[in-house]
Amino acid sequence: MIPPVATEHETARTQPGAALGSALAGYLDHLAVERGLAANTLSSYRRDLRRYLEFLAGRGVGSLAEVAESDVTEFLRRLREGDGDHPPLGGNSAGRAVVAVRGLHRFALREGLAATDPAGGVRPPTPARRLPKAVSLEAIESLLGAVPAGGDARGLRDRALLELLYGTGARISEAVGLDVDDITRLTPEPADAAADPAPDSPDGGVAAVRFRGKGGKERLVPIGRFARAALDAYLVRARPVLAASGRGAPALFLNARGGRLTRQGAWAVLRAAAERAGLNDVSPHTLRHSFATHLLDGGADVRVVQELLGHASVTTTQVYTMVTVDRLREVYAASHPRANTAG
Repeated sequence: MIPPVATEHETARTQPGAALGSALAGYLDHLAVERGLAANTLSSYRRDLRRYLEFLAGRGVGSLAEVAESDVTEFLRRLREGDGDHPPLGGNSAGRAVVAVRGLHRFALREGLAATDPAGGVRPPTPARRLPKAVSLEAIESLLGAVPAGGDARGLRDRALLELLYGTGARISEAVGLDVDDITRLTPEPADAAADPAPDSPDGGVAAVRFRGKGGKERLVPIGRFARAALDAYLVRARPVLAASGRGAPALFLNARGGRLTRQGAWAVLRAAAERAGLNDVSPHTLRHSFATHLLDGGADVRVVQELLGHASVTTTQVYTMVTVDRLREVYAASHPRANTAG
């Protein structure tokens, strides 16, 4: 039996031309080398842009110089409505893809691969405004208490991981990416040398952790007393036990084989603790949101929280202030004797 011959449209859709493929490779190299985008972000860009190039090839477009604005708007429509090969995307996912497409065309214009930017006037869909989810301090304490502080090696590791995630607001990728040497000490400035040392720091320094965030940016975040105690217990009593099964990995958090704990492994730790605590829909980002919200509720300045979270813009951090405003309204409505009195 002679196999069916692919139509011209199908062949083009599955095999973007060399010019399109070359432009994509150049743009991804630019993002990785010059922009320093994280591996996960690059993977998302690559996936979205490959779909875009297949779409262009299916419309008979051989290079970015041939793309019209109508091509970009039609691609956005396909993203939202779906097609025979892909389900419809929500506003956030479609918006991410359009941002990637706009970046590709700006790159093509700058590099002389096209004379115009057909995507410049196409705006990503406005995503639904969703406030970060945070849980109460009582829920956090239940979650952390679900992992006994005096357990076996894996239990000590799990407690240290969860304490660190909530105590520093770290992203899960940042936490599992830590090495032992990233736990450091912030020594006091010379002008403060005569000051009394911190009660939990004999040499007057403050324990801190060095995170590598998005774009390879580094930041130092102080470690609170509870997280520090959990980390000390893990490093002294548990990590050597886990490391004995491995090959001397420098990772702070190790799995049962002595290698670096993965994102999936860290997720499993949190999921198991949440189930034992009777909490639903808790994620590593829930701990990050709770960290920020609880700081702001306690009176922290939004720019301090911005630095602790590693946000490039304070605008990103300011969304947490809406959470605290909602909390203030609730407290006011529940507490003030005339809060619900009609004027």
